[in-house]
Amino acid sequence: MNPSHQKEDSKAFCCDICEKSFSWKQHLVEHNRTHTDERPFFCDICQKSFSDKRCMKRHKIIHTGERPFSCSTCHKTFRDKSDLNRHERTHTGEKPFSCDICQESFSQKKTLNRHKIIHTGERRYSCSTCQKAFPDKSDLNRHERTHTGEKPFSCDICQKSFSEKGTMKQHMLIHTGERQYSCSICQKTFQHKSNLNRHMIIHTDEKQFSCNFCQKAFSLKAYLSQHMLIHTGERQYSCYICQKTFQHKSDLESHIRIHTGEKPFSCDICQKSFSDKRNLKRHRIIHTGERRYSCSTCNKTFRDKSELNIHERTHTAEKPFSCDICQKSFSDKRNLKRHRIIHTGECQYSCPIKFCQKTFQRKNTLDIHMRTHTGEKPFSCDICLLSFSVKQNLKRHRAIHTGERRYSCTICHKTCRDKSDLNVHERTHTGEKPFSCDICQELFSRKKTLTDHLRTHTGKKPFSCGICKKSFSKKGSLNKHSFIHN
Repeated sequence: MNPSHQKEDSKAFCCDICEKSFSWKQHLVEHNRTHTDERPFFCDICQKSFSDKRCMKRHKIIHTGERPFSCSTCHKTFRDKSDLNRHERTHTGEKPFSCDICQESFSQKKTLNRHKIIHTGERRYSCSTCQKAFPDKSDLNRHERTHTGEKPFSCDICQKSFSEKGTMKQHMLIHTGERQYSCSICQKTFQHKSNLNRHMIIHTDEKQFSCNFCQKAFSLKAYLSQHMLIHTGERQYSCYICQKTFQHKSDLESHIRIHTGEKPFSCDICQKSFSDKRNLKRHRIIHTGERRYSCSTCNKTFRDKSELNIHERTHTAEKPFSCDICQKSFSDKRNLKRHRIIHTGECQYSCPIKFCQKTFQRKNTLDIHMRTHTGEKPFSCDICLLSFSVKQNLKRHRAIHTGERRYSCTICHKTCRDKSDLNVHERTHTGEKPFSCDICQELFSRKKTLTDHLRTHTGKKPFSCGICKKSFSKKGSLNKHSFIHN
């Protein structure tokens, strides 16, 4: 026997640097290369180097495309026997690797090794740039790419590059459309196992993760972690262009596309493109007409779970989103975001028309404003065919035909067609005047009244008569004036 493959009954081969011990001398030799960074094995096709001969052999199969190992259950093929073994455990549920401290079991040995670090707290791999420490060498490698910008994994269909192999594999499913994970209860299919696991909790209704601030419970730990940011206010992700900060990395990535104009998510039916995958998912439902989420109180149906959640708060009056500056509460996170801009005064969206240059706090407000230049009215009533430039105005108009007045004042029971009309009406009872003039500090109950008032300071008269060209500061004044000509 080759002495380098000699085995002892105990772990007799010990690393001089980190004192890790091995049963096989060859394993110690391979381990030592993690310290020396020696890579003596080279691919003769692309010259990529490896510290381990087995890794080099696995790599070569990438070039040949050979997948000789096939699953007897689902017939999926694999390049490597060990990959097949791991895959087969997804069918059998076998978890042969067990932690000797807490007895938790795992289907993969490397997952067990990572888990053990939870007990030891060991973080022996350190970033040479920022000194951040990691328990696993692969975690360090991924982290270092945030400094170098390296994206070594490339999609062989569209050539898009990725910093992580797992992200590249997820991306490939966009092209293949493969959804190999199926719910055994409702038969819904998923591209990723993690999505199936999350979905299964819908059937159990189990919510084992609880917030220690407000006791709200969640079905997934990830949802709890996101929720905790509401209480802590932590915003660790920053835009390198405008320095705006975000609580979630996905929000930062979506925001950066505002600067770049990138819209990588495209509808396969009408080819409309989106900068955010969630917006694409919502859009697709327009084509299917599916409204699978139903309110348990009034039975109104919704395309999206988040829309149902927001709607249900109209029944419960719950307002879980609170402004950290003035403590005003909101039922919808989007409304809180809009409200915060009142405090910051930020207007990052500007009209590109040279003579206008008007700025806006929100992109959708800019889009609506642009229609005043183009005259576009894309929203049309299907009863009387009257067109509108703003979708909300179409919704208000439709209520004229239906006669529906679903919003009711809790004090005098007056009914309103629109939620915003109810909000304005309720201020007649409360005396609330939330809109303040920043020049003379006069307060107003309606934003429109404040807008009209500001023109008394600026002297701006944006409403002009098409016949005699006389200008007015208020649209109502222009309407009255028009009667002179009539």
